[in-house]
Amino acid sequence: MRFQESTIEGKNAVLEAFRAGKTIDRLFILDGAREGAISSILREAKKGDTIITFVKKERLDQMSETKNHQGVIAYAAAYEYAEVSDILDAARAKGESPFVIILDGIEDPHNLGAIIRSANLAGAHGVIIPKRRAAGLTSTVAKTSAGALNYTPVAKVTNLTATMEELKKEGMWFACADMGGQSMYDCNFTGSFGLVIGSEGDGVSRLVKEHCDFTASIPMKGDIDSLNASVAAGILMFEAARQRALKKQ
Repeated sequence: MRFQESTIEGKNAVLEAFRAGKTIDRLFILDGAREGAISSILREAKKGDTIITFVKKERLDQMSETKNHQGVIAYAAAYEYAEVSDILDAARAKGESPFVIILDGIEDPHNLGAIIRSANLAGAHGVIIPKRRAAGLTSTVAKTSAGALNYTPVAKVTNLTATMEELKKEGMWFACADMGGQSMYDCNFTGSFGLVIGSEGDGVSRLVKEHCDFTASIPMKGDIDSLNASVAAGILMFEAARQRALKKQ
């Protein structure tokens, strides 16, 4: 189900958006505001696990398009998020072992959209992103995905490592993209498999990496030592797609 991405300003408008079931990714509230309608907004936001940020009036004034924000601005998602179970169901519906992409802190919406596009074309059944320190499903992401968001479910979770442990109980195992890992040509990306891609600057976080079964790298011969996150993700995904296709033969 698609939502139109929007900036919602004003106490009543934001409260009605929550009550109407809109997916609100982020909520910016005037620092110190807790009473009246703001209290109700905060209560609704916590039900939906919305990221809440308290900011100074000057910041809200800069963000505001209407100049009548009344101390609260919300950003609604462009698309509805899936559940992790929806991704597993998508694999079962195709009679395939789950192939999932997990993104640890991808903050650039263009990179997120490009990764979702590659995930769809490589046959991944879905993408999992964290609640915090990551881009959400904005209109920029939707545009960059070139329509892939209509077909590839994206789940947003509070804790990546807890989600990975739950998926391990379903028989999944995980490879972490890391320059110090073994060559992707020597890795096994078949079966119920999750590929973990780290942020543009810091890579995969230590805790998430510790929950992976092995690390995988892309052999490179150039004069620089890193690739854009979405490019690296695409290369690894299509190596997984190649191995998985051969496994069927």
